[in-house]
Amino acid sequence: MKVDQKGHTVTIKDTQGDVNAFLEKVTQQFKTFEKQNIIIDLSSDSNISENDLKAFLPLSKVQKKAKKSFVIVATDLDFNAISDKLAVVPSLLEAHDIIEMEEIERDLGF
Repeated sequence: MKVDQKGHTVTIKDTQGDVNAFLEKVTQQFKTFEKQNIIIDLSSDSNISENDLKAFLPLSKVQKKAKKSFVIVATDLDFNAISDKLAVVPSLLEAHDIIEMEEIERDLGF
């Protein structure tokens, strides 16, 4: 697990390729990241499935309630099959763009 912090956003990258172990680590350390926007970078894992992403839903809900962003970066997926409750994008650049848009929406009171 690699953690990179830039401003009000933390990028957490899976370095082992085991989504379940990664999710467990992120969940255990979640309190240290909860006051920031979070990007979960799973782009290096090409075997990820929609079901694997659903496991991140509880963390996403906690972040949304705290008025913070939670974006997952994953490649080689059918993005139409993923729940609308999760923000999943194919690149880190798009993840940062989503967070910027959500920050603006929150500032405007949406």
